[in-house]
Amino acid sequence: MLIKVRVTSGAKEARVTRTSETSFEVRVDEKAIGGRANKRLLEILSEHFEVPRSKITIVRGAKSRDKIVSIILENPDVLSR
Repeated sequence: MLIKVRVTSGAKEARVTRTSETSFEVRVDEKAIGGRANKRLLEILSEHFEVPRSKITIVRGAKSRDKIVSIILENPDVLSR
């Protein structure tokens, strides 16, 4: 499954907000320095969708705040969150 993600780095707390069926806004509690925000984004999405981090990859936008992320879901029911 591919989702669109808009990332806000340097937030006080990590949070995932669904904005449409395939779009999410993720607040990341890391600065966008040296790939730390991207690494934390994968951790946050892993917890939210309850999948291992190895099942999540950034397909497009690694250096942008707007990203396309691929997630291999084992349980499609987690999309209803």
